[in-house]
Amino acid sequence: MTAPSTTEVPRPPAPLATHAAVAPARRGRPSRAGRTLHAGPVAYAILIVAVLVSAFPFYWTLVAASRSNADLAQVPPTLLPGPNLIRNFEAVLEEADIGKALLNSLIVSGSITLGTVLCCTLAGFAFAKLRFRGRGALLAVTVGTMMIPPQLGVIPLFMMIAELGWVNQLQSVILPGLVSAFGVFFMRQYLVQTLPDELIEAARVDGASTARIFWSIVVPIARPGMAVLGLLTFMAAWNDFFWPIVALTSSEPTVQVALRQLGGGYVHDQSVIMAGTLLGTLPVLLVFGLLGRQIVGGIMQGAVKG
Repeated sequence: MTAPSTTEVPRPPAPLATHAAVAPARRGRPSRAGRTLHAGPVAYAILIVAVLVSAFPFYWTLVAASRSNADLAQVPPTLLPGPNLIRNFEAVLEEADIGKALLNSLIVSGSITLGTVLCCTLAGFAFAKLRFRGRGALLAVTVGTMMIPPQLGVIPLFMMIAELGWVNQLQSVILPGLVSAFGVFFMRQYLVQTLPDELIEAARVDGASTARIFWSIVVPIARPGMAVLGLLTFMAAWNDFFWPIVALTSSEPTVQVALRQLGGGYVHDQSVIMAGTLLGTLPVLLVFGLLGRQIVGGIMQGAVKG
């Protein structure tokens, strides 16, 4: 009698055991993507020193604006605010028409900022994403104008505004600054990195015109870069002294021209000058407070791109 033969069926490998053996090895290795970096005490110390060094000039302006000229002449100088801030502000209003100067600077800087941001974004979009003949040559000429000192164009520019009858009028300061080569190059580089070509091609397929693409796609994407350019332009226009003092007179001053009239006499009153400087600095701080989030977002977006 023959015994029945038994056929052994091969068993499949246990996947759970394999994964269980591999899982601890994976858990044991540090993950760079999920690791949270923490700053050490040295980093905090460097940041604190950087903040103190950056904020000290503004703090000293506040201290000097609240003290008298005799207090500022002491050795060592005092580092605490004094009681003369309101008195120095009143002296500023008496010696110069600072209210009109602030209004003129706000009109000039605001108009230049809006025009520069709009025109430079349009030009940057054209240089970055539109294909036309002579694009490289035009961009090279635009960037090349940054190498020309602005003082070389003062005489022909003044002759031009004199022919137009714009001397001592705000448009003589506004119109020459509506477009900047730096702004065009800045927005061009920003849109090259942040605006994908596929998005524009998809809009073209849907039948969108170039103007529709600009307002509906380019402007929302370029908003952080526009905020950075707007702040830089506003600060440059607000602090400009050379061209406004050539094109305007003391009857239509900007802030920087009006500050020149403060603290006159044989001995300059530094406390009054610092009080006027403090008044002229506050609008810039306000603009930075309004655009700060967009500015930081634009800088961070440009830092992690690519």
